Amino acid sequence: QLVPSGSASLVLKVGDRDDEDEETASQIEDEEDEDRENNDGAVPLRRYTGVGISASFNDGAASQSLGQLSGGQKTLVALALIFAIQKCDPAPFYLFDEIDAALDDVHCRSVADMMQRLCDSANSEVSQFIVSTFRSETLEAGKKFFSVTRTDNVSSMETVSKDSARLLLEQEELAQ
Repeated sequence: QLVPSGSASLVLKVGDRDDEDEETASQIEDEEDEDRENNDGAVPLRRYTGVGISASFNDGAASQSLGQLSGGQKTLVALALIFAIQKCDPAPFYLFDEIDAALDDVHCRSVADMMQRLCDSANSEVSQFIVSTFRSETLEAGKKFFSVTRTDNVSSMETVSKDSARLLLEQEELAQ
């Protein structure tokens, strides 16, 4: 939903552990052979070394590993994973600090829409998103707004309206 023409997959990585001595490696191999016999030849869990992610952002494009993606693409992949987990096992809240900084306007809006849909769903009483942002696309999806200011090395926070939050963002953009 974040990238309608995109796709991604999680890949369990299987490999040898470099930190094993010869005796330990031999013992593990014996245990794994026994596990394979008992589990129809499946790879034993202890041999998995991690999870990889490959993603494609266009219908016909080849999938790329996470290391080959741009900053914005990595952000989208990470958020897609978090949102997928949220749908299965929601946490009480999610705290996101400028998650939209590396995103273009279109994808920033997609992320904001996704958070809004998740909050408006049946699980809206279960989870909430607390997001710091300097992007108007993300601000538009919000329901409650706070301004954090710092004066003489003291931070203060106050509740503001959506219009006031927009104005603060506009002032920040002009200052840069």
